[in-house]
Amino acid sequence: MSNCEPSIPIIIGQINGLYGIRGWVKIFSYTNPITNILNYSPWLVYRQGQWQTMSLYEGQAHGKGIIAHLGTIHDRDEAAGLIGTEIAIEREQLLPASAGEYYWTDLKGLTVVNCEGVTLGQVDHLVETGANDVLVLKGEQERLIPFVLEHVILEVDLAQRVIRVDWEVDF
Repeated sequence: MSNCEPSIPIIIGQINGLYGIRGWVKIFSYTNPITNILNYSPWLVYRQGQWQTMSLYEGQAHGKGIIAHLGTIHDRDEAAGLIGTEIAIEREQLLPASAGEYYWTDLKGLTVVNCEGVTLGQVDHLVETGANDVLVLKGEQERLIPFVLEHVILEVDLAQRVIRVDWEVDF
């Protein structure tokens, strides 16, 4: 990506409710564990058709979710205008992935090819199943391929934008 191209924000959560009267909001976090969302600041919040930068002043786990107090939001009425908005960060805010680990956002759009050189599709999104993550491919047909390194996933080449898999065409 050149310096002239704007980076695409990475969605990490959504504001889904109000907490108290001082402008705190409830957060649905897409990070794992959910409290990792609190490691990022500033957040980009999608409001009025554009991404707006907001500092995370405070945040904490609360029950099964997260609550947070953002930058310029000081009361419940202001916070109400944020309900339903997505929370994102810039790509540069992510720590580099460890060897053999990948951010889901980096896998989206990659072409998946099997051992015979047959293109199975492109990664549309991933699903967490508990046992392992699953690649959801779009192409001639939708395919679900378990993201199991060394057994199913043979190679992830981010530079070439290809994932090589041990997976049959008719499976």
